[in-house]
Amino acid sequence: QVLTLAVLLFPVLRGLALQLHSAIMGTSMPGTLSLALLSCPNESIARDIARAIMDKKLAASVNILPKSSARYFWKGELEESTEILLLVQTRTSKIGELSDYVRSIHPFEIPEIISLPIDQGNPLHLKWIEENVPR
Repeated sequence: QVLTLAVLLFPVLRGLALQLHSAIMGTSMPGTLSLALLSCPNESIARDIARAIMDKKLAASVNILPKSSARYFWKGELEESTEILLLVQTRTSKIGELSDYVRSIHPFEIPEIISLPIDQGNPLHLKWIEENVPR
């Protein structure tokens, strides 16, 4: 019973310990910030979407990466295109809102919106992200 209780409580206690550590050290908790990847069909649309994301304060930063070659299956056929990739630095809690908003303005039927949690990084940069994306 004690072992079962310990196993069940471990995630809660670990989370509390990480929050306490973050508060004391003044650093971001792992996983509270994310990097979202969004693909766009061209640079003009990428710039428009990046600006719209920033205007809505859904990100601290959006990097627009130059053309990349993409190969993917679409409606059973192998397709090839060039795309522009956006790297969006934001709070993990904003990913749902970011995804909904991008889907509402993106020209693709099913836009690529993938997020990865940020577990580590320059503490000053992570704090800057937190300061620039409202809760």
